[in-house]
Amino acid sequence: MQLRMRRSALVSEDVDGGGELSTQVIAVTSGKGGVGKSNVVANLAVSLARAGKRVLVLDADLGLGNLDVLLGLVPQHTIEDVLVGSHTLSEIMLRGPAGIHVLPASSGVPRLTALTESQQLMIQEQLADLAAEMDVLLIDTGAGISPNVTFFASSADETMVIISPEPTSLTDAYALIKVLARQYRERRFKVLVNQAKSPREASEVFGKLDVAVDRFLHVSVELVGAIPYDDYVHMAVMQQKAVSDMFPDAPAAQAFKRLAQQVTQWPKPGLPKGSVQLVWQRSATHAGN
Repeated sequence: MQLRMRRSALVSEDVDGGGELSTQVIAVTSGKGGVGKSNVVANLAVSLARAGKRVLVLDADLGLGNLDVLLGLVPQHTIEDVLVGSHTLSEIMLRGPAGIHVLPASSGVPRLTALTESQQLMIQEQLADLAAEMDVLLIDTGAGISPNVTFFASSADETMVIISPEPTSLTDAYALIKVLARQYRERRFKVLVNQAKSPREASEVFGKLDVAVDRFLHVSVELVGAIPYDDYVHMAVMQQKAVSDMFPDAPAAQAFKRLAQQVTQWPKPGLPKGSVQLVWQRSATHAGN
């Protein structure tokens, strides 16, 4: 039985239950691992918080989560505990650098790599109340084209695909966009080039993806920025810190700051971007008040 999802923006209603839909929901994903996706999420979250935004981060790589490790956090409980019913999302939520809120995933739990429909609904309903209190919800998906990745990527206001200059990154990003376009009718994607050695390289890398997508998939891809290759990033990772927090003047940190400023200016989509978008709405109890 297919989970029925409302075709509207993945946002949360305000406390009154009938006001402006305001939470900005961004899924950050990639076709392959090793492109620095989770590091992008961590630093974008910190940069958004430094810009005055209330930020919630969901580590949606549910079976191989590592966002907590990147941020030096030590969770006592994870989403695995939520899915077995022993805890709620609010009970596992951690406070991270710059005041961001983090929902940690499990690591080494294969059964969580493909959520059941009831598990998807459970996460949706519990996340609704938390997201309603935030300005931005960042969803750090896994890499590839697993059911969890496509579920979360197709459920957000915006899907931002992370690529790197490696040729395999481009081919796998194309494969991910192809699946989301053909199976979920996604029509627009943001693209961020990570670990670029120069603005020219970033432009050339994106150009290759753009040509292929335009020729064969007929969807929209938009280059939203590039994060330069920066030794300070590696130094921060080794210290389990976000480079935006540890080395705010580093080239990569400054690029994340610019990206955060751009994200805050993205217009709210007036229509769903695909055929399978969720509404992170208040629970029935709140909606009835």
